[in-house]
Amino acid sequence: MSRVLGIELRRSAALGSALIVLVVGAALMYLASGSMTGSEWSVGWMQLAMTQRLYLVLLWPLALAAGAWQGRREKKSNVGELFASTPRSRVRRAVPTITAMALAMIVGYLLVSVAAGVSIVRTADYLPSAVLGVAAVGGLTLIAGVWLGLAVGRLLPHPVTPPVLAVAGLGLLLGLPWATRPRGWLSMVFSPIDEMNMPDDYATVPWQVSGSQAIWMAALAVAGVMLFASGTWRTRVAALLPLAVGAALAILVMPHQNRIVTDSVDPVAKALVCAKDEPRVCVSRVHAGLLPELVGPAREALTVLAKLPGGPTRVHEDNTTYLPFVPAPQTADTALLRIEVGAGGHLDEPSTVLPETVIAAFTGPYECEKGPSWAQARAAGYWLVGQEPPTAVSEFDDPERAAEARALWAQLRALPAEQATAKVLAIRADALKCTT
Repeated sequence: MSRVLGIELRRSAALGSALIVLVVGAALMYLASGSMTGSEWSVGWMQLAMTQRLYLVLLWPLALAAGAWQGRREKKSNVGELFASTPRSRVRRAVPTITAMALAMIVGYLLVSVAAGVSIVRTADYLPSAVLGVAAVGGLTLIAGVWLGLAVGRLLPHPVTPPVLAVAGLGLLLGLPWATRPRGWLSMVFSPIDEMNMPDDYATVPWQVSGSQAIWMAALAVAGVMLFASGTWRTRVAALLPLAVGAALAILVMPHQNRIVTDSVDPVAKALVCAKDEPRVCVSRVHAGLLPELVGPAREALTVLAKLPGGPTRVHEDNTTYLPFVPAPQTADTALLRIEVGAGGHLDEPSTVLPETVIAAFTGPYECEKGPSWAQARAAGYWLVGQEPPTAVSEFDDPERAAEARALWAQLRALPAEQATAKVLAIRADALKCTT
């Protein structure tokens, strides 16, 4: 069997299909993610797995086309009658082909994960078990696609079948969310790409979701094999049975809740872990690999904040989530720092850690309406650091607010030290009005 499989791997479209999946998948992960180092998924393994699943929007149609191309082989070579005259059954002849194509899809998909993972392996310390479910569904999706393509290619052995099938597969994935409205959860059952876009730092995919999707993709794969290996119309009609059973089971397992993935938060990823020694610097578990980069400037910021009476004595990551909205607990002795992960899994802008930590001491909770304004907090923070506020903090900031912060900072600089200190302490007092 191994010798036959080796021959099939060399003579079939398997190796070429694996190469296409690898090249297209890696290009999407790096180029379509906004940078050559994949900053959109560089937070951790869950974000990488979900982003890779999102790009099945193109990889699955390619798997369909690859299978259809391979499925045309007998008709294209005019060997159908010759094979039919041999003592080997249609099923036995199909086994090497379906095995080779499945191996190609799995290897290609895994190599995409490896190609992306090398850029974050040094900083992504947190590997939740749910990643395995997300990745398994991705690989199973490609197997189902290539086996279904084999069946369609054999039943419709025309040169236009592979490209037409690829376009149809793309249209199906893009159209499912619209076709299933308002039951968004139903689209999750049949589409491997739903709600996989732009995962946040604490994103997760519940096991019920992965289980439901795995059931459906397994049913689709079985139906594809039955159609490809069938010799009679009765067997082909019987291929509808696994589809019906798989759909029913998948719908039963899937939670009937819209936005189930978007609203899911991994509590372990969100939990704080702290660096050794004092003063205390803590980050979310998913960002634990960034502690070596963060501890130095964060403790330097605490040294600056020691100038304030009753100033913060520790730094915690601001692990607020917005879907659903759960604010991080804020106390007078803690400065909350929002961490942004950049290219390669490292801190996006390490130079801003010190001033942003100091600014956090003058920032009230999100839901507090009595606290200082954004401009007041930045002016006070940069005055205490002894630096001029930048003209633009990020591309999303309002230039007018940045200009206001610079103007307030200039006013503080112009005042005598005692008056400036009093104003800064007043801003600090306003920020503490809503803290616990």
